[in-house]
Amino acid sequence: MRKVKNALKRHGINKVKVGTSMAMDVLESSYPPSNGTFRSDIATRVVKPMLQFLNRTKSFYFLDVYPYFPWSDNPKSINLDYALFESRNITVTDPGTGLVYHNLFDQMVDANIFAMARLGYPDIRVWIAETGWPNGGDYDQIGANIYNAATYNRNVVKKFLAKPTVGTPARPGKVLPSFIFALYNENQKPGPGTERHFGLLYPNGTSIYEIQLDGEVPKLGYKPLPKPTNNEPYKGKIWCVVAKRANGTAVGAAMSYACSQGNKTCDSIQKGKECYRPNSLVRHASYAFSSYWAQFKKLGGSCYFDGLATQTIKDPSYGSCKFPSITL
Repeated sequence: MRKVKNALKRHGINKVKVGTSMAMDVLESSYPPSNGTFRSDIATRVVKPMLQFLNRTKSFYFLDVYPYFPWSDNPKSINLDYALFESRNITVTDPGTGLVYHNLFDQMVDANIFAMARLGYPDIRVWIAETGWPNGGDYDQIGANIYNAATYNRNVVKKFLAKPTVGTPARPGKVLPSFIFALYNENQKPGPGTERHFGLLYPNGTSIYEIQLDGEVPKLGYKPLPKPTNNEPYKGKIWCVVAKRANGTAVGAAMSYACSQGNKTCDSIQKGKECYRPNSLVRHASYAFSSYWAQFKKLGGSCYFDGLATQTIKDPSYGSCKFPSITL
């Protein structure tokens, strides 16, 4: 950041602010917000000199704020309406400050503000570099749907554009410049299904749901949204199988990788074993993907394989061949 700022200065460009985006995992404590504390492994070595730079150059603390993730990790303790800016009667009072919170977004932002103050920088401005809610995801990803995504993004836009400016409980009335993430569903992005479903538009440019970014359309001014079906955790078995239209050569390589991992991952598809027949690449790879995922999901393994695999709740087992699964 120093080098970029110096380069801009050499070219006479003085109005560009330089910063870097921070995720919520830079905090080791975020609740209550007044207890916000940067992780001990980066607080002194990384964050403090960065805050010094931001303060000296009058730049912003750029922050990614996704209430979806803490809510989906703990839906029994965090009310969904509180995460979606929909709560009317739910409040959280910070015992350290007495500040009252009406939504999860404000809690998350203020935790970072208090963390900065704890390092001696209470006044650096915050810019929301990313915020949004996924409009779809995998079977094991609760609450990722069009209804919740539209509700969250419409409400957060209203918050950002409210007049007079709302700010947060720790900084009432302060402007929060912000970006919505994202414009398009990134359909080729790796990782869990939600990673490909944060857009306002499909990759072909059509709208996923109605939204006006001027914040002036009332809720009743939009067409009805499809009712959510996954706001409660899916209860049942899930398998990981080869996706439609997956490239055969790539599937073969992915199967080889899956079979090389874990304990007896692909024993059942060896010649003479119960899942060898029919000798089909798709069936063998689907077994390998399911077996791999069943072993490694708890360790962070995903059912993706560079877009070659997809989750299913339809049991692909047949005869004496039983495919491994995960149970939520």
